[in-house]
Amino acid sequence: MIDYSTWRHVFKLDPDKPLGDGDLEAICESGTDAVIVGGTLGVTYDNTLDLMARVRRFSVPAVLEVSNLSAVVPGFDGYFIPLVLNAGDPDWFLAPHVAGLTEYGAYIHWEEIVAEGYLILNPAASAARLTKARTVTGPAEAAAYAQAAVKLLRLPVFYVEYSGAYGDPEVVRACRAGAEGAHVFYGGGIRTPEQAREMAQIADTVVVGNIIYEDLKAALATVSAVKQQ
Repeated sequence: MIDYSTWRHVFKLDPDKPLGDGDLEAICESGTDAVIVGGTLGVTYDNTLDLMARVRRFSVPAVLEVSNLSAVVPGFDGYFIPLVLNAGDPDWFLAPHVAGLTEYGAYIHWEEIVAEGYLILNPAASAARLTKARTVTGPAEAAAYAQAAVKLLRLPVFYVEYSGAYGDPEVVRACRAGAEGAHVFYGGGIRTPEQAREMAQIADTVVVGNIIYEDLKAALATVSAVKQQ
């Protein structure tokens, strides 16, 4: 079973976005604790398999965040299964999971599976539009979602997802408080070491994604910023 409890910094790579071999090597050899492969749109079996094979040349742990049943590829160290807590379309909460288990349940190695309570907080994000995510009104409601995930659903991971926008630290702190007893991931809009450092003071694990494809040097600088906390 993959031990995400020790992770402080993670890079998230999108199979649908091009990344040269040299840039991928820099990411995987950066000192980050793990690489998560996942995305919202354009994720296929073929591009996921291709990216996994390239990442597998390095020793960094590689995890697939499953967002598309047709793109589930064997061979990762683990599999994160998101449950979008504020999905406005109820089919995005459990229906895909039931469909997946109906087809593949007999083949699943459950020790490789980690369920995530996902709270999408950027209404402009592709994931928010896809799941018709309900708007979260503020810190109190965000904390309530975190409590529901951890205290009612007993989920081991709570993921604060701003996806492309830098989050409100007050809201993230509320999630941290509500998710007491779970491991808290933060992802969204980190473009500078200062932002990475700020979120690392709140969340257990900071996830850096989009900036990889915009400014690799800035992305790499987030590793030491987080690890120094």
